[in-house]
Amino acid sequence: MNAKQELLDKIEKISRWLEGTQIRCADITHEPYGYWNDEDYKPKPHILKLSHTPVELAEFLNSLDFDYDSGYGSQQLFGTVWFTNDIWMDRHEYDGSENWDIHRYPGIPLELK
Repeated sequence: MNAKQELLDKIEKISRWLEGTQIRCADITHEPYGYWNDEDYKPKPHILKLSHTPVELAEFLNSLDFDYDSGYGSQQLFGTVWFTNDIWMDRHEYDGSENWDIHRYPGIPLELK
């Protein structure tokens, strides 16, 4: 699976779900299976800060242009992505398979307003 394409697919899904939703910031880390056996490898965080420019967004997305094994086994991609419209997603592993889980803040009940 290509990390960049997977993220772009999820962004498109969220944008269709809530028209106009945009990415605000992100923190993603790639830890390939067996990296701990390589003394020189250090997991590199892929960071997109708040108030980023279009160029910084493109650089962030391009930094994720790598393939990894998203199938059964240990989780390799970790992180959280925040969006406008009270949406965020985080990386989740279940039963050996990993994916992005999309969340939305719950509405505030009238009695709390």
